[in-house]
Amino acid sequence: QEQLVESGGGLVQPGGSLRLSCSASRFTPDLDYWAIGWFRQAPGKEREGVGCMSVGVGRGYLYYVDSVKGRFTASRDKGENRVFLTMNNLKSEDTAVYYCAAAPAGYGCYEGSLAPAEFDYWGQGTQVTVSS
Repeated sequence: QEQLVESGGGLVQPGGSLRLSCSASRFTPDLDYWAIGWFRQAPGKEREGVGCMSVGVGRGYLYYVDSVKGRFTASRDKGENRVFLTMNNLKSEDTAVYYCAAAPAGYGCYEGSLAPAEFDYWGQGTQVTVSS
């Protein structure tokens, strides 16, 4: 069964950086046929989309929610079947559990938006805490 595992969370001071990793296993044939989304959920708040990337099978979408544009960057290691979220200039309001999720190519990640309901597979989450 397809599986996603996040790592890289931790405690960081405001203005600091973290890089989250999302390892995909048993996604056939590879991530070219899947869109990857990043989501987060802060205590007492609803889950929100952070961004997504869909770069295979003729797609070329990279989307970020306004609150993280210019600070967060999604990237991919195709050979290792991993996706990364590099987070710079972190703020206290970025504190949350971060999740990666996968949707079949053509779903979930669009030009200018992402559709959480279309993501079929979810990781277990990794905690990011931004505090001095």
